[in-house]
Amino acid sequence: MLLIAGLGNPGSQYAANRHNIGFMAADEIHRRHSFSPWTRKFQALIADGTIEGEKTILIKPQTFMNLSGQAVGEAMRFYKLALSDLVVIYDELDLPSGKIRVKTGGGSGGHNGIKSIDAHCGKDYRRVRLGIGHPGVKEMVSNHVLGNFAKADNDWLEPLLDAIATNAALLVRKDDAGFMNRVSLALGNDGKTAGEPEEKPVAKPAGQSHIRQARSQKPAVTISKSGPMADMLNKLFGKKE
Repeated sequence: MLLIAGLGNPGSQYAANRHNIGFMAADEIHRRHSFSPWTRKFQALIADGTIEGEKTILIKPQTFMNLSGQAVGEAMRFYKLALSDLVVIYDELDLPSGKIRVKTGGGSGGHNGIKSIDAHCGKDYRRVRLGIGHPGVKEMVSNHVLGNFAKADNDWLEPLLDAIATNAALLVRKDDAGFMNRVSLALGNDGKTAGEPEEKPVAKPAGQSHIRQARSQKPAVTISKSGPMADMLNKLFGKKE
């Protein structure tokens, strides 16, 4: 069994935030692979299904980002899963927008959702890091992370979410390098393997902190494309043009 956790903050006012890209990825996997309806359990929304013949649980913690480990830890204990059975998808400031990297273990990079999961579960789980870019100075980090994706971001956001769902079977097979390469190539990136050096961060976050409260604001993205993916994103970002 595999547990895939997408991280974000609950509530419609946060739905289009960059910080919620983990929720968005979980939603697209859920739609693409015909999972059960979302239900409330473990202080989270969960759904079960199969990918590549493997039973898979999707979980979106509803505890706010800083307490994500409470929900994930509770689910891990209930299903008696090992850390190798956990995949966490979340936003990464230290990667340019649209880039993806997969690794096992390591530090939190200042991400409080990851800090919480590390504290409740341990560190040796797989991490799917989705680049949202860095605003350049630490004073703008909170507004950037807790701000909505811009209209122009849909050029890479929709293909990224689509590619993650399309290639989810590679995560189930634990072919992390293959998954990362396929997603990167789908976005026209270089498809580096997991063992290669990462890009330098857009900016070094000094004292960065992901906070649990966000500014309420209207979504900024307008999407004109059609299809299931566009329908999902339109629910988050606004009406079609």
